[in-house]
Amino acid sequence: MVRIFILTLLSLALAPFTVHAQGGHEYSPLVEKQVNYKDWTLKDLKTKETVDLRSLLKDKKLVMIVYFAPWCPNWRNEAPIAAKLYEKYKGQGFAVIGVSEYSSRDSTEAFFQPSGSPYPVVTESESREDREKTAHFGYRQATGDTRRWGSPWNIFLEPAKLTKEGELLTEKAWVVNGKRIEADVDKFIGEHLSATSAAAITPCKN
Repeated sequence: MVRIFILTLLSLALAPFTVHAQGGHEYSPLVEKQVNYKDWTLKDLKTKETVDLRSLLKDKKLVMIVYFAPWCPNWRNEAPIAAKLYEKYKGQGFAVIGVSEYSSRDSTEAFFQPSGSPYPVVTESESREDREKTAHFGYRQATGDTRRWGSPWNIFLEPAKLTKEGELLTEKAWVVNGKRIEADVDKFIGEHLSATSAAAITPCKN
């Protein structure tokens, strides 16, 4: 009985850090991980021009980068939530950047039709054969994501805390190795934006 009790407590303790499959949805908690996230230069889906991440982060307080495959059912359920969070917080310094994986640019564009994506989308890979060659795959491996395709995969960056130059942006970051738990992420965004705004206020000097 004691052994069963200990095993039960252990499973409950580990539960917040595992992916929860509910009705085919792979929900995962928001946790801080060692990731060694690097700057990148990729082609913008809308403008067809290359853009670097540092330029997209400029003047933002918090940025959610979501890696996705447009054909993935979990991403199709997740996409409206990403758009909703963006609309809710974009006026407070929050931004979303989509990184398309394992599908052609045409397929990604078709996914966002007819109005297009409300936030910037870039393309890292266009073939499923490139899965293990992408930076996305490496980041997932580093943070313990064992899913085959990792769509969606979310990472949150606070521009003010990133390195000012060089390839490496940050060693640690908050990530979601699966679908976001909306209430938790909503709370996280709101609290971080509020904290950033409070820190930016210059105290009065006597």
